[in-house]
Amino acid sequence: MDNINASLEVFWEKIQEWLNALIAGLPNLILAAFVLVMAVFLSRYVRKYITKLIGRFSNNLTINSLISNIATAAFLLIMLFIVLGILGLDTALTSLLAGAGVVGLAVGLAVQDPLMNVFSGILMSTKSLYNVGDLVETNGYFGIIEAVNLRSTILRKLTGEMVLLPNTSVIQSPLINYSASGLRRIDLSCGISYGDDLEKVKAVTLKAITSHVDYDNNRPVEFFYESFGDSSINFIVRYWLSETSQKSWLEARSQGIMALKAAFDQNDIMIPFPIRTLDFGIKGGEKLDSMLKPAGLQND
Repeated sequence: MDNINASLEVFWEKIQEWLNALIAGLPNLILAAFVLVMAVFLSRYVRKYITKLIGRFSNNLTINSLISNIATAAFLLIMLFIVLGILGLDTALTSLLAGAGVVGLAVGLAVQDPLMNVFSGILMSTKSLYNVGDLVETNGYFGIIEAVNLRSTILRKLTGEMVLLPNTSVIQSPLINYSASGLRRIDLSCGISYGDDLEKVKAVTLKAITSHVDYDNNRPVEFFYESFGDSSINFIVRYWLSETSQKSWLEARSQGIMALKAAFDQNDIMIPFPIRTLDFGIKGGEKLDSMLKPAGLQND
């Protein structure tokens, strides 16, 4: 009986201590609750303000939303630490920070690739490496950018297939943007026979291109002889387009080929083609007449 009474006394003493501690800490508890409620209430305005502020520098809605979410989460985390400080939970706060560091490290290692894709998407958006609709070549693929999100870049090949490229592979690999400058050049190579007049060929070629090809006439057509070939003297004619689409480039190149062929035919300029000579009379070879004999006569 005495043990029971002693236990009850200890229990009531503990209850009184807790009540006293609760009463003593009631102002801090009320203040902490008030700060927490205000933090949740203000977080909405923080999100709107950050979104509006970022919108002045970026038109990418995905990136703007991500930054505003990160800023809001950071604001709420700071307010949580303030609440714990008001309650005097310094030890809990220290343990929470240590645990958050360990958990953050583990999560970071587990989702390293997705995070790299996200950061790559943010970097590409801020650097403006390309825009939706641009004609690009990267990672062995050639096509038009259909969409760019935080994890991947979607490219549509000119043959219609859709390619999903991780942002890390795009940002870490060379990328050719055919649309960025607004200009594309066609380098058309050809060859003429050794018997043709080189000055005449140059004049005929330039006239053919300037008269029959839709090119950017703000830039001159350029003509250069390149080399002495096995059966031809080779040259290159270069002209620019103000339209960067692949269809326009192919059409302008096709126009150039047809214009050169027609002009050369009209001016008796020959485009050589490979010629193979067969000599049946060399030492150790067969005579032509023996090669042409019917198989049945050779057996007689």
